[in-house]
Amino acid sequence: METPLSPLEFARRARAIHAHREAVVDGDRRFTYAQFFDRVDRWSQALQRLGVGPGDRVAYIAPNTHAHLEGYYAVPQIGAVIVPLNYRLLPSDWAYMITHSGSRVVCVHEDYLAQVAAIRHELPHVEHVVALEGTETGCLDYEALLAAAGTEVARPAIAEGDLIAINYTSGTTSRPKGVMVTHRNVWVNAVGTLVHHPMTSADRYLWTLPMFHANGWTFTWIVTAVGGTHVCLRKVDAAGVFGTGARERITVLCAAPTVLITVANAPAELRAEAPRGVRVLTAGAPPAAATIERVEEELGWTITHVYGLTETSPLITVCEPRPEDHGLGPAERARRKARQGVELVTSGEVQVVDDTGAPVPHDGATVGEIVVRGNVVMAGYYNDPEATARAFAGGWFHSGDAAVVHPDGYIEIRDRLKDVIISGGENISSIEVEGALLRHPAVLEVAVVGMPHDHWGEVPHAFVVLRPDVATTDESLRAFAREQLAGFKVPKGFTLIAELPKTATGKIQKYILRGGRGVIGGGYHDGGAGLASGGGGGAGTQPGR
Repeated sequence: METPLSPLEFARRARAIHAHREAVVDGDRRFTYAQFFDRVDRWSQALQRLGVGPGDRVAYIAPNTHAHLEGYYAVPQIGAVIVPLNYRLLPSDWAYMITHSGSRVVCVHEDYLAQVAAIRHELPHVEHVVALEGTETGCLDYEALLAAAGTEVARPAIAEGDLIAINYTSGTTSRPKGVMVTHRNVWVNAVGTLVHHPMTSADRYLWTLPMFHANGWTFTWIVTAVGGTHVCLRKVDAAGVFGTGARERITVLCAAPTVLITVANAPAELRAEAPRGVRVLTAGAPPAAATIERVEEELGWTITHVYGLTETSPLITVCEPRPEDHGLGPAERARRKARQGVELVTSGEVQVVDDTGAPVPHDGATVGEIVVRGNVVMAGYYNDPEATARAFAGGWFHSGDAAVVHPDGYIEIRDRLKDVIISGGENISSIEVEGALLRHPAVLEVAVVGMPHDHWGEVPHAFVVLRPDVATTDESLRAFAREQLAGFKVPKGFTLIAELPKTATGKIQKYILRGGRGVIGGGYHDGGAGLASGGGGGAGTQPGR
């Protein structure tokens, strides 16, 4: 009587119970669950006609559209594996990941058809390129394939341990790795998320998070599990979030901290459109307490901070609110919400350990590495046994994140292990310094990295993006930091830049800042004036692009 744990069960249930409910909104197109799964079945049959079978890989390069979402059901229900790719990468990156994954079919949105056509000769194993929208010579038409197909689908038996997706890591310092995610991984993550962040069929979910990012943190399946409505957003900006949010009566969304910064700093006339009472999950990078406070106080949204990695399907902790926190002021409540929190009930065992593998004391000060073992941990890296063995050393998955554990058991990330700044023998958390500077009224975004220093070995240096039409000086920033931080943690230099280099999932690429690549005006200034556009001007000038 056992049923394999798979998100395909969510689809079966939604089809049976919520057939009449609105399932997907994508611009002017709207589908009930009955209509949505009719399209899913047609695409499954079309794929089978193209020769796709159990274990085969189907890649997607697309923004948040209904056709992209259909792939998260049509591909796995025939036993195949979906490979969602970051559409913001270079064509050469796509070529590597498509070839590495062995994808036989590539489904492409019209915005990227020409780029894929240009690398078609580099994809010898790809048998078909499907245009999800638009046309391109040599590509099959998605809607025509659906129209020609029926709804009868040969459904192979699915085991819990079968792969459902291969999700590629961002690969900021090396070739991206293909994370093998199983049906069981996804089911467990989805149910655990719903335990801590309940949703119902009345919820309307706004797709601000890219579907390609860890399968949209599995909300590609979570929303369907409760019979809620997927509202697709193809381009994420403040106008789209607020306008679509109000028009479609959005109740839930997920966002990286960069998106929260965007909405929190939108013009007042746009913020006035914001729907109230939206429940937000944030992850992808540690959010600043100042950002959480501003979004909650000014927009009336409720933020829950979760943490995980692509390799953990992805969520492993949640900053679960406690009754004793309700009486806290906004600033202190936001500071606590910025912590990564405690294990999800389904995520398995999460610890912070020292170099010997022993758990660190719960003193909020001793730094160790977050490790995890349990039902959400990936099956391994695709075709990379060496990297898999390193990641699973000692029987735990090693996150690479440096954190402390507070006396209440809540984990707080202090940095990536590689980003901890060691200055004169003292460890400095770049996240702590960034959080302090973000409270400065002129600062929109900031990244702090270690820069070489003859005496101290390395010292903190801040790269700052200012708010529009606001000026400041190095000394103002330095004095502000001194009020909140120990002296050795205060940045020794500041550089003004137009924008921080980021991955498509919102993570700041600090290795670029350390190397001086992409930095306006170039190099590092030890306590000198910040740089502005054209390589000239003082810290009081506005940066340009």
